[in-house]
This record gives sequence, C-alpha cells and structure tokens, in this order.
Amino acid sequence: MRAVVQRVTQATVVVDNKIVSQIEKGLLVFLGISKNDRESDINWMADKIVNLRIFEDSQNKMNSSLLDVNGEVLVVSQFTLYGDCRKGRRPSFTDSANPSKARVLYDKFLSYLKEKYPINVQQGEFQAHMKVNIINDGPVTLLLDSQKLF
Repeated sequence: MRAVVQRVTQATVVVDNKIVSQIEKGLLVFLGISKNDRESDINWMADKIVNLRIFEDSQNKMNSSLLDVNGEVLVVSQFTLYGDCRKGRRPSFTDSANPSKARVLYDKFLSYLKEKYPINVQQGEFQAHMKVNIINDGPVTLLLDSQKLF
C-alpha cells in the first residue's frame, strides 16, 4: 500500500462538476493499493498517517499529529501510485490491485479510520474521474509505503 500524504488547509473532490467531498485543515491522502496488499497493510498505513507529527506546535515545530490539531482527512483512491515508469514511455500498472480487490481494501481502510479515530474522514469516489483541488500547507508532502520500500 502506498500513500502520498499532503498537509492541507483545504481540499475538495469534484466529480461531474459536483463537489462530492471536502475538508478544511488536515490531510489529503492519495492511496494506492497493490496486488500484494493485505489487511495488515491497512492498519499500518492508517495508524502511520493519523499519527505523523507534521503539524506545527506552539513553537512552530512539526511536532503535532492530525489528532493533536483536530484535523480532517480526505482519502482518494489512486491506482497510478503503482505505475512503473522504468521502461518505455507508458507506465505499466501490473503491480496495482485489480479494481475488485482494491475496492475492498479501500473500503476497509476507510472503515478502520472511521472506527478507530475520532476524526472527520471524507473520501473520493472510487474509479471515478475526479478533480482534486487542494491548498497544500507548507507545502508538506510525504510518501509512505507499507512494504517500507521508501
């Protein structure tokens, strides 16, 4: 499981010219699911994201988590995070999970966040063409991989 995590002051997801979700201060998470991911990846990734100390404390040091600042999270499924661009000019997506498996793990990821943490969890629309509007705060953008490849 891979995630691109961006600290934001605002983020919205638009599908067919309609806002389907939005958050204010918090984290926008682009979540990619691989064909090798399991439910154990969900717990590791969700816990890591929610507890990352990437918000400023009273001394302006990145020392506070999403929970500490009462932030929100917006999770957008993004299979292209497993795009392999090492050969040729067109990405290969052979490491991405097929849509049915990805949907199950994506939904379980969202459920885990909602059940375990007292935060507002919003989501994109699975397999839709989305327009994601963000105001990146910092900018702060981090890459996470449940297999710890980076």
